[in-house]
Amino acid sequence: MTDIEWDFPSPHTVDITVVEDDIDGLNHANNTVYVKWCEMAGWGHSCHLGLDIEAYRQLDRAMAIQKAEYEYMQAALLGDELRIATWLTESDGKLSMTRRFQIVRLSDGATMLRGQWKVVCIEMSSGRPRRMPPEFKDGYGAALVSEVS
Repeated sequence: MTDIEWDFPSPHTVDITVVEDDIDGLNHANNTVYVKWCEMAGWGHSCHLGLDIEAYRQLDRAMAIQKAEYEYMQAALLGDELRIATWLTESDGKLSMTRRFQIVRLSDGATMLRGQWKVVCIEMSSGRPRRMPPEFKDGYGAALVSEVS
C-alpha cells in the first residue's frame, strides 16, 4: 500500500471494497455510489463526535446539506479497496460549516474523488435554518481542521 497524501490532516476514515451492487453499465462504480460513500463517512464522523440522530432529535437541530460538489477523478472498479476520508474545514460558528471528502484507492494512493458540502443548521421540527446549539459548536468545532501547509 502506498502512503496516502491527504488534503487535510487527521481525517475521519471509512474503508470499503467496491462490490458488484456498486457497479453500473460502464463497469465501474456508479457516481451515485460515491455520494452514498461520502454520506456514510460524514454521518459516521458526526456519530463519532457524539452527534448522532438521537442527539439531533433531542436538540431539535440537524446539519443539512445546502450545497454539494463532487469532482470525479478516477473510476473505481469491482474489488478496489478504498478509504473515504472526511473533515470539517470551516465554520461560521452560527449557522454553517464546510465538510470535505477525499476518496483514495489503497493499492496505489490515487485520489478517486474530492467533494465538498456546505451544511447549515436547521430546526428539525420546522426545517428552517436556526443557530447552532452549544453542543454543535463544541462537538463540531473541536473537529475543525485547516489545510496542510
